[in-house]
Amino acid sequence: MIIRRYLPEYESAVIDLWRRCNLIRPQNNPKLDIERKLKVNPELFLVGLIDGKVVTSAIGGYEGHRGWVNYLGVDPAYRRQGLGRQMMEAVQKRLLAMGCTKINLQIRTDNLGALQFYEKIGYKIDEVVSMGKRLVND
Repeated sequence: MIIRRYLPEYESAVIDLWRRCNLIRPQNNPKLDIERKLKVNPELFLVGLIDGKVVTSAIGGYEGHRGWVNYLGVDPAYRRQGLGRQMMEAVQKRLLAMGCTKINLQIRTDNLGALQFYEKIGYKIDEVVSMGKRLVND
């Protein structure tokens, strides 16, 4: 797999990947999410390619205190091959180079596969409550 920065030519393939990975929610417009990401830390928006096909994605973020990873997705046909781990390692390496000391994740409580994956690669459940407030309805 080749891991590289997102390019606009990947937009439809990335959105299709997110759909197949069940990452898109009705309140999120994926095109707008991509647009917004490209304005902040675009170098942390990564895709994984096999034979030119987008098979993984990850969006990292860093605001100087904590790193974040969103939209980690692996094409269902390519799972269990270590691609998710490779993507996380690539994002972690870039965040560490920026001075990031800790990465936080938000995982839907019903996504047991994701919870198990992140625990397997060293993430732990923090004793915190995640809260959110929607500022814009896409």
